[in-house]
Amino acid sequence: MIEKANAVIAEEFEVEVADLTPDADIKATLELDSLSLVDLVALIEETFGVKLKGTDVSGVKTFGALYDFIWERINA
Repeated sequence: MIEKANAVIAEEFEVEVADLTPDADIKATLELDSLSLVDLVALIEETFGVKLKGTDVSGVKTFGALYDFIWERINA
């Protein structure tokens, strides 16, 4: 799941997969603004077949927390 998430995020946001470490700050690494946060939510929904609200992801600060969040949604 982590490899899949990293691959699609790296491609969508044009960053290196190596930059997507569990401790890395999502907003800083991906240079997220409010519009690109919506893109991230849509990408997660499409890739993993889960439904999210933008506010669900806005509190997630690191990629490690994002992985945990996606895992919880997949298994909900």
